[in-house]
This record gives sequence, structure tokens and C-alpha cells, in this order.
Amino acid sequence: MPEFSDEAEVTRVTKRDTRVDLLARRRALPPTARAEAAGRVQAELVALVRRLRPRLMTAYVPVGSEPGGADLPEVLRSALPPDAQLLLPVLRPDLDLDWAAYSGPDALAAAGRGIREPIGPRLGVAAVTGAELVVVPALAVDLRGRRLGRGGGSYDRALARVPGVTLTVVPLHDGELVEALPAEPHDRPVRAVVTPADGMRTLDNGPGTAHSVAPHTSAGRTRGE
Repeated sequence: MPEFSDEAEVTRVTKRDTRVDLLARRRALPPTARAEAAGRVQAELVALVRRLRPRLMTAYVPVGSEPGGADLPEVLRSALPPDAQLLLPVLRPDLDLDWAAYSGPDALAAAGRGIREPIGPRLGVAAVTGAELVVVPALAVDLRGRRLGRGGGSYDRALARVPGVTLTVVPLHDGELVEALPAEPHDRPVRAVVTPADGMRTLDNGPGTAHSVAPHTSAGRTRGE
């Protein structure tokens, strides 16, 4: 069907152009602004972890201008209960995500695309299914929870394995929660975002997606949708 093919191509081009714009904006952020944003995002995520007290959660090591700062895994691990486990992604050759436990900054190794990965035993692509809290990266998220990643599809595959009741959260810079984003059938929505100015905000993913975590700030104030 030519119409469908044309529409799909327009979506891909729009996503590509949006990525270029968002990456340029991130690169333009001064180091002081990045550091301040990272501190606020970390505080919100720490507050969330301490409330939920997950026994298993996933996160990642932010690189470059990604929100949250390179020490995000260590900050999150320190907020977890003593017997809890934090998993970080390991990029496979097919661009799917394996997972390994995070045991500290000295147990991270440089990988492709500037990523740092845990060096421990691989737990398999299905390890994410048992997580009670999943923190994932994105360049932007819209009000329906549709996220725009970097185009490899790795996190869409991982999110497809996450149960619908699991809380999935994306750290963003201010201005990266937008009204709407172009989306394709394989794109997987997330449930909430965290931004420096507004803290955590749950999103409208449609019927059956409500959960018990309300929008908040680290000071405990609830913000409206």
C-alpha cells in the first residue's frame, strides 16, 4: 500500500530530524546547567526509589549530555534497600539489551557508542521482566508516554518485555516533555518522566495504565497533570 509506505517514511524522517534538533539542544547546554539538572533529576529519582523500595530495578549510565549524570547508577544504588539489586544494560551485537548487576563504578567498562557497561555475569534479555522500577533514556517523551530514542530500537525491545504494571520512568532535561512525537508501531510508551523543574510526572497512556505513583517533587509537593 503506497499510502502506508509514504506515511511510514514521513514518520521516520520526522523522527530523524527531531533527534538532530534535540541532540543539538543538549550539546548546547553549559556544563553548569547540566550539573544542576543532573542533581535535581537524581534527587527526584532517589525520592522515588526510597518510596517504592524495589527489590530489583534497572537503570543505565548516562553519557555526554544525557540527564542524570554519569554517577546516576551509584546514586540509585545507595538509595536501594540493602538486599536490592540494580541492573544495567549491556548492548548485544544485534542491538538488543542484555543485563548485568551493578556493583560499583570500578566494575564498569567502556563499550561501543560511548556506553559504559557492567562487567559482571550476563543475566539474559529477560532479566528486565522482574524489575519493579525501570529507568530508561530518551531524547524526548510526549504526553501520551511515547518516547523518542536514538533510533537503534534497543529499549523498545526491552520495554516490550516489561509487564504493563511496572513503572517505567525517563529522566529528561526541561523542554523535552512535549505535546506529541511521531511514533511507529514498534515504539513502546513509558509511564512517567522526571524533569529538573517539574519533578516527576505520570503520563496518560490510555485505559488500564494507571498506577499508584503520583507526580511529586523531592520536597514532597504534588504537581498537577
